Amino acid sequence: MASWFTRRIVDPLSAGLAWAVYRGVRLLPVDFASALGGRVGRLVGPLLPPHKVAVANLAAAFPEKSAAERAAIVRGMWDNLGRTFFEYPHQTALLEMGRVEIVGIEHAHAIKDDGKPGLLWSGHLGNWELVSAGAGAAGLVMHRIYRRPNNPHLEWMFRVNRNLVAGELLPKGSIGAKRSMLLLKRGEHLGMMVDQKMNDGIAVPFFGRPAMTASALATLSLMYGAPAAGARVVRLGGARFRLEILPPHVVEATGDREGDELRAMTAVNAQLEAWIREYPEQWLWVHRRWPK
Repeated sequence: MASWFTRRIVDPLSAGLAWAVYRGVRLLPVDFASALGGRVGRLVGPLLPPHKVAVANLAAAFPEKSAAERAAIVRGMWDNLGRTFFEYPHQTALLEMGRVEIVGIEHAHAIKDDGKPGLLWSGHLGNWELVSAGAGAAGLVMHRIYRRPNNPHLEWMFRVNRNLVAGELLPKGSIGAKRSMLLLKRGEHLGMMVDQKMNDGIAVPFFGRPAMTASALATLSLMYGAPAAGARVVRLGGARFRLEILPPHVVEATGDREGDELRAMTAVNAQLEAWIREYPEQWLWVHRRWPK
């Protein structure tokens, strides 16, 4: 539990600083904001504790690459992360300016018009916040599952500038899970990130090693017969992007629930790994995805 000093002093001050940065970055031109964020990321990122996590993860995932090659990937990761943060106040503008090319929009239309509940999944790739743009462009209402910040004064960051797609924000945990099941029962659609560690998840191969993985995507697809469609955002250079949406599929039910979930999440992790291998500098390597 956070101390009194953290709750009463540190959290409000850090939230106030974040709000000031947000407002200031919003006044900047999009390209300048993105470039500035990349520079800040490259300068500050290597000084932070998660940098060591990223270095260790890359060494384990790409043992065939040289230290110099892995170092370049880490620098690219911090650049992409800094750009993503500084692009956050400009999400709507990026779409309106034609900075987001959408490939596979017909798949978003299909999942919207099939008369079934649906699931959309992605990972922290490129500017992942723009994944919602595909659902919004298709006129799809997508409720999104998110992790509440440790600092409650930063909750506004998850709710401001959220007009790329209509839908509720559902916190991880029992409350969000119950609401998610109710919405799916009504035939609605959920969006979720599936590339973070889940301590009470299932062990699924990822870059050749077992990684604790949330099985909610497979579980919900099986429970409600809900098709699931994956999507990713690729940074094409600067503040320009390509959003790619995959065809929806339903998890096959064989009567062996645990086996079905493992098979489905193995396929999902394999797709994530293929995406990451294509653009390794655009994934968030600071996740503690594997056991030490």
